[in-house]
Amino acid sequence: MTFSVSWHTLLEECDDLPEEATLLTPLSQHRFRIGDVQEHRIVVEYLDRDVDETRPLQRDQFETLYRRITEAADGFDLSRLPTDADPYPAVLSLHPRFEVDADAGVIRETESPTGTQIIEGAPGVAPAGDEAEERTEPDVEVYGDALLLIDALERHDVTDLEELETSSLINLYTLLSDMQRNANDLRQAVSDALLDRLHHDQPVHGQFGSVQRTSRRRRNLKDEDEVLAALEEAGIDRERVLGVDADKVDDALEVTDLTESAVYELEEREYVRKAEVDEEVKETRLQGMKDRLAVSDDPEADELRAEIEELEDRIEELTEFKTGRKFHTQSGVE
Repeated sequence: MTFSVSWHTLLEECDDLPEEATLLTPLSQHRFRIGDVQEHRIVVEYLDRDVDETRPLQRDQFETLYRRITEAADGFDLSRLPTDADPYPAVLSLHPRFEVDADAGVIRETESPTGTQIIEGAPGVAPAGDEAEERTEPDVEVYGDALLLIDALERHDVTDLEELETSSLINLYTLLSDMQRNANDLRQAVSDALLDRLHHDQPVHGQFGSVQRTSRRRRNLKDEDEVLAALEEAGIDRERVLGVDADKVDDALEVTDLTESAVYELEEREYVRKAEVDEEVKETRLQGMKDRLAVSDDPEADELRAEIEELEDRIEELTEFKTGRKFHTQSGVE
């Protein structure tokens, strides 16, 4: 399909939208409507801006985005968009063959009709993102810990992690690590699912952050007689390490040519640790959720607003990023 055909299909879709149909930009979460449809541009009107509320979106820019999408095997990464280009993928999602995947952070071409970035005002059209499905409480203990984590869990089947895309696993793991409360069992499961997909010293990025594969080594002393025999053979008097105290054994290793493996059972295990948290993306997504709740008449909206206010009070502490030098030795993952 040529761009010219796709462009005229997009114009027809825009013309058919009700005047009150409201769209949402996928990154900045700004609400806007289609103001005018012309042969070479689509004019949009922002609903939550005091200045620059009207913006013309040019055909040639849509064509550039179209080329990028069709050339990408797994969709075009939305984070590569210029700051002022956020409405383009939202409008293009009105075309039945293009969709925005918020989980993966991409816009892609599909073979079948898809949902759009419309969030209200268009009867019969499935809304985008968080509004796509009715909120339901998942059967997991961590529900309620934070609004962002709830949002991610509702859009993923965490009972079958092997079926999730790597980018989705990374998003889940980042949020679970941030919470560090009531999530250890599920976080370990996500770590196990990611482990075979990562390589050492090669961070893999998702929408909310990145993870990388690393290793940790644990030492356990061998049988006491075996340790003493090895030390005596190396010329170390058994009285110096009587009782096989690990500190004394380490002192002895420093003055001999013995290797650690002679007196320690060495075990190396792989695990996943959080490498980076994108606070700006998380704050932007949270603000977008607040904006949608502000215009919602749903009886649950007041409760959700209270949850968001509480989350904002503790978001800095809960999302604090710790470097790889700090470990929780009681857990296999960070």
